[in-house]
Amino acid sequence: MRVRTSVVARVATASVAALAVAGLAACGSGSSSSDDAGPPVSGGTLRYGLSDAPTCSDPAQSGTNQTIYVTRQIVDSLTDQVPGSGELKPWLAQSWDVSPDAKVFTFHLKPNVTFSDGTKLTADSVKKNFDAIVNTLGGAKAPLAATYLSGYTGTTVVDPLTARIAFSAPNAQFLQSTSTPQLGLQSDATTAQSAEARCQGTNVGSGPFVYSGWQQGRSAALRKRTGYAWGSAAFKHQGEAYLDAIDFTVVPESGVRTGSLGSGQLDVISDALPNDKQQITAAGGSVLTAVNPGVPFGLQPNVSRGVLADEQVRRALLPAINRQELVDTVLDKDFHPATGVLAANTPGFHAETSALAFDAGKAKQILDAAGWAAGPDGIRAKNGQRLSFSVLYSPVFAGNQAILELLQQQLKNVGVEMKLDVVPAAEATVRQNSGDYDAIYYNVTRADGDILRTQFGLSARNLNRRGPIPALDTALAEQQTTTDITARNADLATAQTQIVDHGLFIPTIELSQAIGAAGNAHQVAFDASARLQFHDTWLSGR
Repeated sequence: MRVRTSVVARVATASVAALAVAGLAACGSGSSSSDDAGPPVSGGTLRYGLSDAPTCSDPAQSGTNQTIYVTRQIVDSLTDQVPGSGELKPWLAQSWDVSPDAKVFTFHLKPNVTFSDGTKLTADSVKKNFDAIVNTLGGAKAPLAATYLSGYTGTTVVDPLTARIAFSAPNAQFLQSTSTPQLGLQSDATTAQSAEARCQGTNVGSGPFVYSGWQQGRSAALRKRTGYAWGSAAFKHQGEAYLDAIDFTVVPESGVRTGSLGSGQLDVISDALPNDKQQITAAGGSVLTAVNPGVPFGLQPNVSRGVLADEQVRRALLPAINRQELVDTVLDKDFHPATGVLAANTPGFHAETSALAFDAGKAKQILDAAGWAAGPDGIRAKNGQRLSFSVLYSPVFAGNQAILELLQQQLKNVGVEMKLDVVPAAEATVRQNSGDYDAIYYNVTRADGDILRTQFGLSARNLNRRGPIPALDTALAEQQTTTDITARNADLATAQTQIVDHGLFIPTIELSQAIGAAGNAHQVAFDASARLQFHDTWLSGR
């Protein structure tokens, strides 16, 4: 027997309610630029300054925040999440059914939805999108989308507006994943393309904006979708977007972005760092913040090579880091030290306070006991091997360089040498997939504790290179089998403790989105995953 939500997504049973709130039961609240500027008006082009180049125009392949800020605007998803409550609302699906074993999900689509090329959105569209993610893109090109569809056995077109998605095993996280841009729906013309062709700015979605220009590594241009009439129930208004267009340009230098905002050349900018805030507010603007749920920034060791193959070294790194100092020195009050392997606002979060407490003496004791002795320059060694490793990272967040430089100093104080290896995002992905790294520094956003399976499960071999850990593997598998929040969170807590105990992740800081908005930009708002949604944004004085 299946249970079904109503057309207003008011959950009718405990089973489905658990699935719905498992997506964001503890998500932190974001900020939006609301003021007394009067009622919204239509028109104008929003000029947005990205801190880094989007990597691909395809929402299914997007991973970085700067990329998702662009790609989120062109696709609608089957469901949407309400920031704060985590409730799932209708978007392209007006209702859905979930089987008791969480293996089968049936979506009943809204009628009269079209893609921007004029073709209709049907249940066959859902099938072709999900089939393409699994069969054409795969985990190498679409790692998040592929993990959301882990165990996918196919989509049955029940009728033109009913799609039944089936999995070979329970997949409790799937309902929340249907709210993500990675599973946003695109037209047949797009899903038929190769992975590479889907990155060239020709993507056709049903979203409130469409691509009007794309220059890889430089800019992206969007224009309003005329006739858009099927917005998410979580949007503040229905109908077309207020903005006529959005122009995204890449401005890597923080000071240049801030100066351009103050001078009126840009309306909104990414990564407004602490030293930028006074200049932004002095010019009549504001800084909007939201904490990213999911895996916080941290080091993920390649446990198959080098000094990080030694579990005692990995365990020593945990207390060696003064996370509060990272926040106080590099960032500000809008950022928080990591207290676990999930951000504290992520559903299923379990604090690992004791293991992550700063204690340089404890770190030294662990290394002493493991036979790593201090050398003449203070860096430890064992059997002629220097206690040194490199960190592979991309500048996807403007504060990364300064954070890692301070982290270098902290680790040096306990006799560990950490070298920085900064590369473009594309190169980082290639090296990650091939295992050519000692450790990687990253974060990943998702408002569901299942992100642990994505990043630390045995299937994520390109990230951790680990072998079986029975307690961890069982917990990650079991959390997929139940829609009961209490039971699922217990499994997730076990997984988090196992990840810390084995030193599979060394958390540093929780990422907060800090967006600078000029005084003429209104309702610049975060969605449930701390990404921007521009459907409700409007400009005054244009």
